[in-house]
Amino acid sequence: MANQTRSQHSATPANSAITRRSFLHGAAALSLSASTVAEAFIAPPPVLAPKQILVGSGTPDGILAFAWDAATGALTPEGIAAPISHSTWLQISPDRRYLYVACELEEFQGKPTGSVASFALNNGKLSPISNVAAQGKGTCHLTTDHTGHVVICANYSGGSAASFLSTGGKLSQAVWSEHYTGTGPVRDRQEAAHAHFACVSPDNRIVTINDLGADKIRIYKLDAATGKLTPAGAFEGRPGAGPRTLHYHPNGKIAYCVNELNSSVSVLAWSAGAFASIQTVPLLPEGDAQKHHEITNTGCDAVLTRDGKFAYFANRGDDFLMGFRIDPAGTLTPISDNPRTSCGGKTPRNFTLDPTERWMLVANQGSSNLSVFARDPNTGVLSNDGKNYPAATPMCIVFV
Repeated sequence: MANQTRSQHSATPANSAITRRSFLHGAAALSLSASTVAEAFIAPPPVLAPKQILVGSGTPDGILAFAWDAATGALTPEGIAAPISHSTWLQISPDRRYLYVACELEEFQGKPTGSVASFALNNGKLSPISNVAAQGKGTCHLTTDHTGHVVICANYSGGSAASFLSTGGKLSQAVWSEHYTGTGPVRDRQEAAHAHFACVSPDNRIVTINDLGADKIRIYKLDAATGKLTPAGAFEGRPGAGPRTLHYHPNGKIAYCVNELNSSVSVLAWSAGAFASIQTVPLLPEGDAQKHHEITNTGCDAVLTRDGKFAYFANRGDDFLMGFRIDPAGTLTPISDNPRTSCGGKTPRNFTLDPTERWMLVANQGSSNLSVFARDPNTGVLSNDGKNYPAATPMCIVFV
């Protein structure tokens, strides 16, 4: 059974209009200086022209399919793409032939573990290949290495991570796994280790696992031939921050860690297999992350543009996206005087730009809807208005 404390449901009308929320504090609460974006970023590669998205769903029903119109930003439901329970995260292989799925289960084949599944992907159609135990409960995220031969997953409630080999899309049993120990100062969320996100370095040599429960980013050397990981240190986050996700800048020298429990972003320099903090950016004015000693807002996920000029971060509770310019040193400056935009629903779980980077799509887990906002590629600003589309507990969006 999926971790019910992390899934909420409420109704949102289909195709209802949504507008940007007004936030009283705005960017004035952020003590960040304005800066000019460097012009020397590498040009982005050619983009795909997909006509469909797949959406992981936190229900027993399966992966959802929607037709995508890049000209208008419209979504049209196409039903269940594949029946699989609690598909928390979807990851397409580097060659785009396979889809890997993290299933956030508490039990799989009679054992206390989530699972990792694989499907053949052909013109948006999914054919099941394999489904194996994830070596821990509550499998919430997975990724592939850059060769596509290794799949790594993070198990939230199991406090563990595991890796698998993929041969023609078929997953092996786990070739490596580790169960973590450690706690943090937030008693109801950091009572134990909680692995939340797996990330592979741009050179394919390092894997990191964000441990929200122990305030650590665990660092490993990756053997891409065997799929095995070897411990190589850890980055110690701020106590009580709860590091949730990690995304590298296209230059490979900077990474952005979204901290769930204190709604902040850590900007990290990456060099010689180690992280060093160079900036911490609050997503909320001081004190708003906790009220009456309870956490009422949580940071979520991040999206970076291909050219490395803009970054966006999501926050749950007040339910917004927040846009930044990325400065030459990799640090963040708010995109405008009011950089916060409504996410279009409740509890954004994942969000992504379409391949043209003219549209931002948001999976709102708590209100069971997808939201689509237009984006100006030159300024990075999201539109004031968007559209909602019903989707059962959406958790992750991929274009196919």
